[in-house]
Amino acid sequence: MKAGAEYGDRRSRSSVLRASFASQQGQTFVSHKFHTAPIKIAKAFPLSGQLGIIVMDVSPGLLDGDRYELDWVAEPSSHVMITNQSYTKVHPSTPGRGSSMRQTFILEEAAVIEHMPEPIMLYKDAALHNDTLVRLQAGSVWLQADVLCPGRTLRGERFDYRCYRNSLSVHYGEELIFSQRQRIEPAKQALAAPGCWDEMTHWATFYIFSDLVNSNHLEQLQKKLDSFAAPDGHAVIAGASMTQRFGIAVSAASTAAWPLQQLMKELWAEARAGLLGKPPLRFLQG
Repeated sequence: MKAGAEYGDRRSRSSVLRASFASQQGQTFVSHKFHTAPIKIAKAFPLSGQLGIIVMDVSPGLLDGDRYELDWVAEPSSHVMITNQSYTKVHPSTPGRGSSMRQTFILEEAAVIEHMPEPIMLYKDAALHNDTLVRLQAGSVWLQADVLCPGRTLRGERFDYRCYRNSLSVHYGEELIFSQRQRIEPAKQALAAPGCWDEMTHWATFYIFSDLVNSNHLEQLQKKLDSFAAPDGHAVIAGASMTQRFGIAVSAASTAAWPLQQLMKELWAEARAGLLGKPPLRFLQG
């Protein structure tokens, strides 16, 4: 079947979601929002002084040629948690094309954004460029956890996608404090080689960036990694380190998504307690 034929002939689609958040009397609210189909804010709800945001994609997922752009602005002292309804599904692409998703997070003084999306699922022949830009100010905090899946493993897909490009740039004021680039092309790379992915198939990262971060927070996360009980049949390997400036990065790998999702939830809870002085968000605890 020709890539995209399952959903009929269609042109490339560019979709935009923009939202700003403000704080008043200790409660964060949506101060501005704009979207074009098929992505939108499905629900916004208060969470003990912060705001919860659920993003909906009413299409089957990212199809060949699709471009998603999501811009988030957290005004001073606002606090928002952003997630989505389900996996980000990336469908097959034709050679030389693909889909892309660009997200920008702008945090003003003392603002907090916790970005906790569901995993990315790369179907056979999929190609995705995932680009994230973060801009911080004094006292602001950005957290993100993400999980990458190698395909629909129950259907026998395992590293059958064309290409995955992932980039993250973090600025503190006008200073670039972190830059990460990743490019995975399974057909051209020996991913199963020792020292590469070896037997692992799923990858996860957890990031904290803030001028409030110190080595105590790294120790707390490392203790959580050391005590994490991997489920039978699914080994989990992980490591954490301070970045060059104002950040902590955790990388983890396993043979399924759900052990990594559980690890990300536990790291998130630890970071909320240690850095924000807040308990876990119970509606997301599973």
